[in-house]
Amino acid sequence: MPLFSIVIPSYNRREKLINAIDSVLAQDCRDFELIVVDDGSTDGTESVETAYHGKIRYIYQENRGVSSARNRGIAESRSPYIALLDSDDTWNSSKLRRDSEFINSNPGILIHQSEDIWIRNCKRVNPGNKHLKTEGDIFSESLRLCMISPSSVVFSDEIIERYGLFDELLPACEDYDLWLRITPFERIGLIREKLITRHAGHNDQLSSLHPLMDRFRLYSIMKLLDTSGEKLKPEQREEALSVAIEKARILMAGSRKRENQHNVAIMEDILSSLEHGVYKKKNYLSLLQLQPRP
Repeated sequence: MPLFSIVIPSYNRREKLINAIDSVLAQDCRDFELIVVDDGSTDGTESVETAYHGKIRYIYQENRGVSSARNRGIAESRSPYIALLDSDDTWNSSKLRRDSEFINSNPGILIHQSEDIWIRNCKRVNPGNKHLKTEGDIFSESLRLCMISPSSVVFSDEIIERYGLFDELLPACEDYDLWLRITPFERIGLIREKLITRHAGHNDQLSSLHPLMDRFRLYSIMKLLDTSGEKLKPEQREEALSVAIEKARILMAGSRKRENQHNVAIMEDILSSLEHGVYKKKNYLSLLQLQPRP
């Protein structure tokens, strides 16, 4: 049994996917299996099965989104640790070795990540201070932003047993949702080395395809309060509610500005429920019905 199962989901990113695969196969730690989940691509992605025969496990499924593809790969994994890699990102050749060393040195930490190099529109950029990664208790930061990058994260299979898989109802921010379920209860480890390269700015990114992203983050906070509110510390519950109301008010203001009465009606109901401490599933599911444009 290999130590790591690496899961790469991909949809119509054949050339980028090849770069991602090559960066994994160049690792100086060889204790892994590589699972590529083709989420219904139509660009010839299936050719990687032949090109990398014997080096990858290629799985094809009808297009169901990145959450479903990641979940399929995790379900097929045969290792005690899962490492994720997005098909448009790449790894430094020492990434898995440093992950293995971190795991051996920190047996009580079940999830960790490393620092990133950011490339946007083919140019290297520096992340803003709000995006700088921290370690330990990062729940407060995770309420406001996605503070764990999928391409750098490694977690024990115990994490999935405790907190579940990616939410397949979410077309975007599915990583924010999972980390939000984990960070109230787990300390997050950090390797302070730039071991991955993240590529952004291309048109097929989920953030480009799905405007009004805060509707998905608000959904996740309300779901957390509904399903795990009693397990949260009082200060965590209070902060989660405060951030939820803040995001709801911003969404409401945008809806009113655009005179989108459909969205206004949904947000009035959401705000009322939050102000009364109600986080029913029917409420946060309605956020998925918000219209991203007027």
